[in-house]
Amino acid sequence: MGCWNEKIQMMPRKELDDLQFKLLKALVHRLYDFSPFYRAKMEDAKVTPDSIKKLDDVRKLPFMSKKDLRDSYPDKIFMASKEELVRYHASSGTTGKATIVGYTRNDVDMWAESLARSISSAGVERGHVVQVANTYGLFTGGLGFHYAAERIGAAVVPSGTGGTERQLDLIRDLGVNAMAATPSYMMHMGEVADKLGISIKNDTQLRIGLLGAEPWSDKMRDRIQDWLGVKGINCYGASELSGPLFSECSEQTGIHFWKDIALLEILDPKTQEPVGPGERGEMVITMLQKEAYPMIRYRIGDLSVVEDDKCACGRYHPRLQRITGRVDDMIIVRGINVFPSQVEFSLLTNPEVGNQYQIIVERKGALDTMLVKVELKPEAFSDNILQLNAMRERIEGKLRSLLNVSATVELVEPGTLPRFEGKAKRVVDRREY
Repeated sequence: MGCWNEKIQMMPRKELDDLQFKLLKALVHRLYDFSPFYRAKMEDAKVTPDSIKKLDDVRKLPFMSKKDLRDSYPDKIFMASKEELVRYHASSGTTGKATIVGYTRNDVDMWAESLARSISSAGVERGHVVQVANTYGLFTGGLGFHYAAERIGAAVVPSGTGGTERQLDLIRDLGVNAMAATPSYMMHMGEVADKLGISIKNDTQLRIGLLGAEPWSDKMRDRIQDWLGVKGINCYGASELSGPLFSECSEQTGIHFWKDIALLEILDPKTQEPVGPGERGEMVITMLQKEAYPMIRYRIGDLSVVEDDKCACGRYHPRLQRITGRVDDMIIVRGINVFPSQVEFSLLTNPEVGNQYQIIVERKGALDTMLVKVELKPEAFSDNILQLNAMRERIEGKLRSLLNVSATVELVEPGTLPRFEGKAKRVVDRREY
């Protein structure tokens, strides 16, 4: 069992709680004194910094939601000047606008520190070779693992996504020990390796998979471990929080949330009150050390269970169990967040498209596929195959540009798709987790 920052990671529970309260108190004071956005929310809730006298008083503070992030585009929530910013990232938005997240130097360091603790607890060590097969760019997947691995003294192979045969060559030729990827891509790599006559288990040194960004089950983890000989470590994060931040330790009994970095609540989505021990609820996250883009009681929408007992690894930091769903209607396709409202927004920019569409998500082999069935207006539908193909390719291109993930479009005649008296069922998810 590795430990990058033993002082914090192995801190006794009472000291951790005291530290978390101190950081929460400082955060509330800073937001109240220097952020017009947060101060207005606190005044509406009739809360001041003096209201926070113990950790449980976090529940007196107002929530943040995705609507706050959309309404603040691009930088109304920022608490750092442009001179203090060193990085921008962006997450997918629901109406064509991304959520822009700014980072100070300390924010980037905190991000790397959090994930360095996580991947070291999962078994990544100085001298290891870590291949990062996540997206690099505005999305935060790749860079988080990149900087965390370098921080603990591992060498990084920044392979990015795609090019599976080349990925396999790098794994073998460079003696890669750990790989960051989506679980479905790890499965896809195994299928490609089998076709090429390569055994990841016997012909490579790859033993740790830092896997996340999409829902996956214990059953899939067991298959990855048994078939590929790769220990599937569950990872968690979001662009709004600073990308991937937390992971399981080598015990694989839940994702450790470092108490000095995040305060995690599990609430009943309807009553907004804490659920009982071991009960499932909505995750609400307060980031305690972010400077440029603070998040306080952020309703991220994921549903899970938290275990707060001492882990077998000796750590007292709470452990998040697998995400089992979302409060909202977001789906995850190949590690990318996709909202039906995004799809609708893109489709309706095409004058030929009618009012009905349906999204069908399936898993073919190890990879997710997304089919979007689109009804055309009566005057747009014809027997001209060339015209229809050109229209379909144009619509697919717009979807790909907005979603950052490919979707196959099927153009259908008016009246073809099902109608609903109540809420329309836009998404058919046929994947099995």
